[in-house]
Amino acid sequence: MEKERKFVKRIALVAHDREKKDLIEWVEFNWGTLGAHELICTGTTGKLVEEALIKKGITAKITKLKSGPLGGDAQLASLIAEGKIDYLIFFWDPMEPQPHDVDVKALLRIATLYNIPTAMNRSTADFIISSILFGSDYTPKMKDYKSYIERKIEDLEK
Repeated sequence: MEKERKFVKRIALVAHDREKKDLIEWVEFNWGTLGAHELICTGTTGKLVEEALIKKGITAKITKLKSGPLGGDAQLASLIAEGKIDYLIFFWDPMEPQPHDVDVKALLRIATLYNIPTAMNRSTADFIISSILFGSDYTPKMKDYKSYIERKIEDLEK
């Protein structure tokens, strides 16, 4: 009988300040599943997740980017564009304006453009992590942007 193949996923974790506690609780609760995968976090979120896991006696390798307002959201968007992120778990605060709202919008736009499964709340994160597709060799279907890339800009060609 063939052994079941394990597919290591690259999971991005981000949370706005008021949502960090909820994300940390979610990570702790789901560590049995998440522990087999690579975690990439924006700076403060990564530091807090790492500290929470250490308190539970869990040593985890977490790649920490810059803090969101200092460019971490842009770094994460770049990793998505490079094909280096499989899932985005982003617990964002819809009630609090952020100083880096444009970066947040750009991150979510890039995640949508590259068809990355994205959870913006705990319920959706639960559905993603419990999906049969989570542990499989899943490749998101990409739209063909060839016509956009090859478009002609009238004013520039005169």
